Amino acid sequence: MDGLPRYFSLAPVLLFALLIFTAGLLIEFNRFFPDLLFHPMP
Repeated sequence: MDGLPRYFSLAPVLLFALLIFTAGLLIEFNRFFPDLLFHPMP
């Protein structure tokens, strides 16, 4: 159980990095293909 405090201090950092990566991916996708993310209702 030595790695448990290290895991609890690392998990928020990894989650934040994943959120930043996902937001950047969505922003870049929306920059290159501007109308594919939000489809209008048919």
